[in-house]
Amino acid sequence: MFLEKPVYLKIFCLVFLITILSCKKDDESVVTDDDPPLIDFSGEIEWAKNFGGSNEDDATSIVKTPDGGFAVAGFTLSTNGDIVDKTTTDADFWVFKLNPDGTLLWSKTYGGSGDDRATKIINTEDGGFAVTGYTRSDDGDVSNNNGFYDYWLIKLDASGNLQWENTYGFSGNDQGQSVIQTADGGYFLTGFLDFDGRASQGISAKSQRHGVGEFWGIKTNASGEIEWTQYYGGTNNDRSYDVLQTDDGGYIMIGNTESDDFDITNSKGSYDFWAVRITSAGELLWAKNYGGSGIEIAYGIIKSQDGNYFIIGDTRSSDQDVTNNKGNADAWLIKINDNGDLLWQKTYGGSQFDTGRSVKQFTDAKIVVFGTSRSNDQDVSANYGQSDYWLVITDTDGGILMEKNYGGSNLEFGNDSVITQDNKVVVAGSSQSSDFDVPENKGSKDALILLLN
Repeated sequence: MFLEKPVYLKIFCLVFLITILSCKKDDESVVTDDDPPLIDFSGEIEWAKNFGGSNEDDATSIVKTPDGGFAVAGFTLSTNGDIVDKTTTDADFWVFKLNPDGTLLWSKTYGGSGDDRATKIINTEDGGFAVTGYTRSDDGDVSNNNGFYDYWLIKLDASGNLQWENTYGFSGNDQGQSVIQTADGGYFLTGFLDFDGRASQGISAKSQRHGVGEFWGIKTNASGEIEWTQYYGGTNNDRSYDVLQTDDGGYIMIGNTESDDFDITNSKGSYDFWAVRITSAGELLWAKNYGGSGIEIAYGIIKSQDGNYFIIGDTRSSDQDVTNNKGNADAWLIKINDNGDLLWQKTYGGSQFDTGRSVKQFTDAKIVVFGTSRSNDQDVSANYGQSDYWLVITDTDGGILMEKNYGGSNLEFGNDSVITQDNKVVVAGSSQSSDFDVPENKGSKDALILLLN
């Protein structure tokens, strides 16, 4: 017996619908299994806290601590307010510890009678901290000075007590900018070495042909004692600002170069992003330039979730590697692979000066760029004053998903950021404001910390 036409059509449609829904469900399960949950981040301020005294105070680096709080490093010229252990107005290393809601737990300074400024803080395997920067002191906490500025590395316990310190340098301007703890428990420092006038200090004839600044890598043991050092650069100014250890035990140092000779083989213009890949013993594997005919300066590097690398900084170019320039200076994000090949690049900003200082990545692979903006057009939706903190969230290809600025009517400069375990973003830098997003200023310039959700 044949089914009546309406019944036959109903059965056919029902089977077809079930098949479609089944296929859709299978497809959705594949997406869910392969992709991490999307992060719901709006960039709203959960809390804003400033720290310091009546003089100049700055937060240059921040890390999240195992207890869910934060440790911040920078420098201070204050002798009052949150600065409780300092009596002179020279700059000292400054480290302070916050609990998860931004309450100040302790604040400590380190240094001597000269100018001492911290640039980077990291957690160490023993639960303490390592802090690097540069010093002109040869007294107080600083046991030795080789002339003018030296790299300075200090090791702290979890409460901020000084365990040991070491200086590294020569007679000129040698500045430590970043430090990592290496896989063997030692440390690797990067920054720049001033070769000017070093002929009498046992520097090789090759180095005497180099210029006033070189990338300078220092590998130490767990006690900060030098295992080896090596420099990289040309006859002009080359400065390194960050470093990471690669999977093979080597390192990538990044910064900028003004040179076009010696280790620099593909200069693009005035200053370029420069990345230097070395072995675990400091041997040069490759060195690559990125940029245009203007000025590019790279400040930070991270390893991306897909095994490549993001480098953040700023650009004033509109040619060669740099496309879609927005104004005076743009934040510039590039992605490179393990061989240093440029995979893609993106500019962010408006018609004024905009810079990127920190790059991080959410667990869902979205990219977090943090820095400073003076613009209020194009990619920048608002401006509260002379310069603001500026946060940009992008997709995995660098396309902007959201952006937001924070600050007051005066100057804010964004320096560093961290992502918390619950996918909030904490940003650090300095502020001279007392209005809009900024609590009442304590002095001429405060460290400003924001928790964003």
